[in-house]
This record gives sequence, structure tokens and C-alpha cells, in this order.
Amino acid sequence: MTDALNVVRKTALELPETEERFSHGQATFFVAGKQFAQFRDNHHGDGKTVVCVRTSGLDEQATLFEADPKTYSKPAYLHPSGWVSVNVAGDVDWDHVADRIASSWELAAPRRLLEAGGR
Repeated sequence: MTDALNVVRKTALELPETEERFSHGQATFFVAGKQFAQFRDNHHGDGKTVVCVRTSGLDEQATLFEADPKTYSKPAYLHPSGWVSVNVAGDVDWDHVADRIASSWELAAPRRLLEAGGR
């Protein structure tokens, strides 16, 4: 768990104007006050180690669940808003995880950061 959290943390904090805060007992990452990623380990006893990220909406979310159910799942409380959980346990494609975190950052970041070149 610690190794996965360290990779998620490093990936998220490399993005412009990102800060980490604990929210609901979880390491959570924000840009301009908006949450874009949350690390969860055995959240409410679900046995999963994941990073929760934003998607562009419910259509993208459904596509991800269908295309790769071993990687993507519904995060408690966040899935109605189009979020997904990305599995970060076992054999992980960290480049893919980093891309999902960065995409989530882009969905939350203010226009001024995106216009300045973003990530």
C-alpha cells in the first residue's frame, strides 16, 4: 500500500498547483480547491487499493467499466458523479495510472492553468 501511495502522491504532486490534504481519512489531491484524485486502501473494508479519478462523465465511466473491469470499478460515494477507481494493486501499468491522474487534473483545473500550458 505504501509503495502505491508514494507513486500516486509523486504523480499527482508533479502537476501544477496541486496540494494534498486528508479528506475523509484518505490522501486526497486538489487543484485550485477542486478534488481530482483520492487514494484509497481497503476503503470501508472493500479489500481494494485504488486511486479514484474524474472522468468526462457517465458515458466515459460506463465505457471504462465495460472495457476493463479488472482495472476500473465504481468508487463509493463518487461514482454517481462520473468518477472511477483505478486498481493500483499487483501488476500495475503506472504510465496508464499517471495518464488517468493527469486527465482528472485537467478536468478539475481552472482555465488559467490549462491556457498556460497545463501539464
